[in-house]
Amino acid sequence: MSFATNGTCEIYYDEFGSSDSPTLLMVNGLGSQCINYADEWCAMFVAGGFHVIRFDNRDVGLSTKFTDAPIGPNGESYLLADMANDAVAVLDSLSVQRAHIMGLSMGGAIVQQIAIDHPERVISMTSVMSWTGEREFRVSAPEAWAFLTRPPATNRHEYIENWVAGLRIWGSPAFANEQRWRVQAERAFERCFDPGGTTRQFLATNASPPRADRLRTLDVPTLVIHGDCDTLIGIEGGRRTAEIIPGARFEVIEGMGHDYPPELWERWVDLVAKLALG
Repeated sequence: MSFATNGTCEIYYDEFGSSDSPTLLMVNGLGSQCINYADEWCAMFVAGGFHVIRFDNRDVGLSTKFTDAPIGPNGESYLLADMANDAVAVLDSLSVQRAHIMGLSMGGAIVQQIAIDHPERVISMTSVMSWTGEREFRVSAPEAWAFLTRPPATNRHEYIENWVAGLRIWGSPAFANEQRWRVQAERAFERCFDPGGTTRQFLATNASPPRADRLRTLDVPTLVIHGDCDTLIGIEGGRRTAEIIPGARFEVIEGMGHDYPPELWERWVDLVAKLALG
């Protein structure tokens, strides 16, 4: 197993493909472990010309848990900027000076923060199903928000049922597959179950300042992807992100919700490769 270090935080990571190829660093969303970037999907990015790195954000998977960390004024143990520094530490561990970066949901916020704080490390950025940190542009359907903020699961059965129930609300309706969802949930639970970590990530996201003013100053090729069926972070979040980043391209994927079904992987790989590799 491979780990990078940022202060006292150890970050687990995997890599796929040749390090001679351009690096694509893939950043996960809230409570999401790196295995949600399935091996088969990573292999498609490798076939598309990338050296792929996926990693567990702090507080999930095999990375350090912040159970006893000091608490800030808004209940946070850290901010998105700290998580962005974790991502850069992964690049440092592999001696990657510059990378293409892609993040989903909270991961989209993290890659935005990387581009703001560490622009010299970024070749291109893809922000998916995310937003700018401005509360008025994070529009959730009431049912989706209520389910996201309900008390977390306390056991395996609840965890799996919550995973499936959540995707019934915000998943891509055209590609719903409850059998696949259950397999994913079972694998994630067996690898790591720590609902407190997801709560701390949620608090970090809410406590972090909006990024809009600094996003307006970016000088990095940017692709913003959003599904038109996303009920958790509405398409307004993606549209706003693309509007304020100079030169950003906005790509709407019809029928996509707040997930990434295999049926969309090929299109997704093509979009990122076109931005990053021309």
